[in-house]
Amino acid sequence: MNAHDTDQIDTPPFTIEGEDRPSRWLVTCDHATNRVPPWVNGGDLGIAAPDMARHIAYDVGAAGLASALARRLDAPVIRSDFSRLVIDPNRGEDDPTLLMRLYDGTVIPANRRADGAERERRLDRLYRPYHRELARLAAAHPARAICAVHSFTPQLKGRPLRPWLVGILYSHRDERLGPAMVQACRARGWITGDNEPYSGHLDGDSIDTHALAHGRPNLLIEVRNDLIRDAGGQELWAARLAPVLESVLTDSGA
Repeated sequence: MNAHDTDQIDTPPFTIEGEDRPSRWLVTCDHATNRVPPWVNGGDLGIAAPDMARHIAYDVGAAGLASALARRLDAPVIRSDFSRLVIDPNRGEDDPTLLMRLYDGTVIPANRRADGAERERRLDRLYRPYHRELARLAAAHPARAICAVHSFTPQLKGRPLRPWLVGILYSHRDERLGPAMVQACRARGWITGDNEPYSGHLDGDSIDTHALAHGRPNLLIEVRNDLIRDAGGQELWAARLAPVLESVLTDSGA
């Protein structure tokens, strides 16, 4: 087998844990890793290692938090296994930010040169298989609810510090869980963003595709990444969030 053949071998662009767990919840993590497959520009997007280690390449700490949270909920979890800079699974296929060329002040050289054929290749080998598995897991429980786990950086370049510990994101099209989750988090003394630091609705994103389009209860949790950089922080926040999620879902009657 030559090097070219090795580059064409696909490993699954996702990991799944606890597929047979009985909870209504499905935990997802769209931006779990900063991996660049070897067939994408030789496994190197052309940016410095420190940039690949920060939030522009993946959601720092989110993978561990998602797994810990899923264990506490006795729920399955699916995590992507490719960098958001390769192709962003939390965007619709027609979204102009699907394949970023500039992010938080960093130019992505390998993406500046990516044409339509390269975009389609990444969709076929990474994005679409991930979403097929997510759709399958979402449909596996007749009363499925989806919790998407992300993290956010304490400060974007040239922007003010972000004060929130947690952000709860939800769409105006389904407010069964989001507002109650915001209030429950605030009641515990956590500085909690209500659709902050980002808007809670984006056409074509993962929640839109797998929850809103099917009427499934849902919310997205953003935790500030300096709080969950290590396993201790991830377990702490999983222990804090799991009972709140359970009570909010139960009380909603959804």
